[in-house]
Amino acid sequence: MGPRLDTVNDQPTGARPRFEVRARHTESTVTVYQAYRPEIGRAAARDGRFPSSWSRERMTWIKPSFLWMMYRCGWGTKKDQETVLAVEISREGFVWALRNACLSHHVPALHGDAAAWRRELRRAPARVQWDPERDLRLGPLPYRSLQLGLAGEAAARYADEWIVGIEDVTPLATEIRGLVRAGETERAAGLLPEERPYPLDEDVLARLRP
Repeated sequence: MGPRLDTVNDQPTGARPRFEVRARHTESTVTVYQAYRPEIGRAAARDGRFPSSWSRERMTWIKPSFLWMMYRCGWGTKKDQETVLAVEISREGFVWALRNACLSHHVPALHGDAAAWRRELRRAPARVQWDPERDLRLGPLPYRSLQLGLAGEAAARYADEWIVGIEDVTPLATEIRGLVRAGETERAAGLLPEERPYPLDEDVLARLRP
């Protein structure tokens, strides 16, 4: 089941830390979301790996939040984002990326001067940014959702080592969107992937919280 909803705002009940990693996860895997044009997305779901047309030269962003992915891709209606993928990756890979990530913006208390942050950003194979989490109507919530960008070594490890499985969840996105538009938010919420706080050592998050 998905999160219980506030009947006024369609928002998950209960206080949330402002910066917290939440995801669908098992003892060995974490699920993240991406959206691609059909030629890439459908091939990836069919074969369980990205096709040769998938670029390793560009930064690829993975999102543990299903609803933030829906906000980004418009429920799979935006151009070149029509196929929504749930990518199950190893927990080891996910934590490696976080341990080797740099915040995407300068925070003096963490990085010192801006030049030091820019040097760290250039070296890091991954970067983190925090954006407002989204509710069922894709409005912003008062707490943040992790976005994890992978480049260079991190992108190669993601594509070649970390992926356990890839599922095309476009039909799920379409069904939930239809229920929301019909005002059936309780039914829509019941279809959401269950995303729970992901356990991380404090030293990992301390480097990545603004």
